[in-house]
Amino acid sequence: MDAIVEKLLPGLENMNDSGTREKMGMRVSVIGIIANLMLCTAKLIIGFVSGSISVIADGLNNLSDAGSGVAMLFGFRMAASPADPEHPFGHGRVEYLSGLFLAVVIIIVGFELLKSSVEKIISPEAIAVDAVTAGVLVLSIVGKLVLSEFYFRAGRRLNSATIHAAGVDSRSDCLTTAVVLASVLVYELAGVNIDGIAGALVSLFVLYSGWEAANGTIQPLLGEAPDPELTTGIKCMTLATKSIVGVHDLIVHNYGPGRVFASLHAEVPHTMNIMEAHEIIDDLEQRIAEKYNLNVTVHMDPIVVDDPETNAFRLFLTNVLQAVETGLTMHDFRMVTLTEGRRRLLFDVVVPHKTYLSDQEIRKVIEQQLETSHPGVEVDIHFDHQYC
Repeated sequence: MDAIVEKLLPGLENMNDSGTREKMGMRVSVIGIIANLMLCTAKLIIGFVSGSISVIADGLNNLSDAGSGVAMLFGFRMAASPADPEHPFGHGRVEYLSGLFLAVVIIIVGFELLKSSVEKIISPEAIAVDAVTAGVLVLSIVGKLVLSEFYFRAGRRLNSATIHAAGVDSRSDCLTTAVVLASVLVYELAGVNIDGIAGALVSLFVLYSGWEAANGTIQPLLGEAPDPELTTGIKCMTLATKSIVGVHDLIVHNYGPGRVFASLHAEVPHTMNIMEAHEIIDDLEQRIAEKYNLNVTVHMDPIVVDDPETNAFRLFLTNVLQAVETGLTMHDFRMVTLTEGRRRLLFDVVVPHKTYLSDQEIRKVIEQQLETSHPGVEVDIHFDHQYC
């Protein structure tokens, strides 16, 4: 199957290019539409010739799947639209909306299947499938199984929740049709009608698959946390850069596949030549953008690193924060000398998401520790909350 995917989707090695990715996504959509139309046509012809209503109904189901493929094609086409004044970050999230549409369709199918299955459990009906119908259903299972596997593999290669949702839809069709055949087989061999029970079990799986597909598209629409591998890589690249001594306030915004924007603050010694620092920051931005295929802005923060008193206060506060709660960190530390030699410490405290203390409680502990160890020292604390 991988060889088939490579043959049908040439250029997969260049998925960092949003244009190539969207072109491949549209090609996957067209392949799905053609496959479903072929299944639909074959079933309708056989259904009308044989007079089988169930085969005709299954063919119309494939026609609706082709319609879902059109929605997926529309999503990729719209996602490829360039940015405009109303949407300066592009239209990439339309792809997630088309995936959400497919997920809703799957959930509706699951509910309808559950409803009909419960009705069959309450009022069992005799099951009868002729040879022609059975043959068409087997053909449908094989065709949909191949198509679902194609969708899943293409979805992984393109990192597309929408194509994955299409794969879930095709897999659900496979299971639904397989249950019909299995129920007939059990009924013919054992005389036991399990059609309703088997259908109910499959409907629950279809509903779960629909929710899973919906969750895969809802999360990026809501604004999910960025890939830890990405954030760790950006931080490591920044800290490995000459003259940069710290990094903080990394924020990653995802406006759709291939439309990722990042910003971060890089700390440099305050004694450093500003033009030299600017060149280093520019070079860092270019390297991050090229490696991770994103738009990045690096803000330069000068900090004092060679003053013993400043370093002593920085270490003291770092230890206080770790004693309060593991995971608390600080940055942008500065010490200002006021009148009569008094000191004011200014810094930002980064609070992890799952902390049990409020900002005010953390502030109170810091002020108490400073008052005990360094009476008269003032503090100006700004609280940040993690975005990565």
